[in-house]
Amino acid sequence: MLLPVNVTLGVVLAVLLLVAAAVAAIARLGAARAILTAGVRAGIQLAVVALLIGWVVRSGLSFVFVAVMFAVAVWTAGRRITKNGTWWWAVAPIAAGVVPVVLVLLLTGLVPVGGIAVIPVTGILIGGALTATVLGGRRALDELGVRHGEVEAGMALGLLDREARMEVARPVATDALLPGLDQTRTVGLVTLPGAFVGMLLGGASPVEAGAVQLFVLVALLAVQAVAVAVVLELVARGRLHRVS
Repeated sequence: MLLPVNVTLGVVLAVLLLVAAAVAAIARLGAARAILTAGVRAGIQLAVVALLIGWVVRSGLSFVFVAVMFAVAVWTAGRRITKNGTWWWAVAPIAAGVVPVVLVLLLTGLVPVGGIAVIPVTGILIGGALTATVLGGRRALDELGVRHGEVEAGMALGLLDREARMEVARPVATDALLPGLDQTRTVGLVTLPGAFVGMLLGGASPVEAGAVQLFVLVALLAVQAVAVAVVLELVARGRLHRVS
């Protein structure tokens, strides 16, 4: 076991969370309360998930659990990008990135349909799509807001609305791929990601753990590339916006 689940672990987690919030407050980052809330929520949510996940698998409700994760990801991503009624368009980039990859895994038998593996694997992919969608969507809309005059100039020169928006939003939306690219480039050199460590702790050989981690990283690159491309298209076409 990597970490013993006892009182000491709880105390250390609480101290680390308070330190993070204190640093944010002292540095005036404006995120102290958000850090505390996120840490407490994570603890509660993981406790509930730990109790539910065994029952879900035994009851054959794995895909119901996955559907709940997907719905929460869409809500979170959409509301991070915009507060108006267009937030629900976030379903498109997340679904476009995750669904094809999961179907390939199920159809090829790499992930058993009725097994527990479908939950963590799909969860990793949904999480990656969520991050890419939020970063790509927010960066694109922020840039369009700042450089609105350039969009107007492009349209005056004969560009279609979508094309003018694309010229401004595409370069910054692409930045959403950087975290995944950096993680893939530096895997094994800077960090040993969770899938690799988890496989080793579960008794797998280093080769097997490395193969699983490589699959996760490559799958995430595919999912995030699709998610960014779709959210960028939605922003360029005005489907996802911040106009009330």
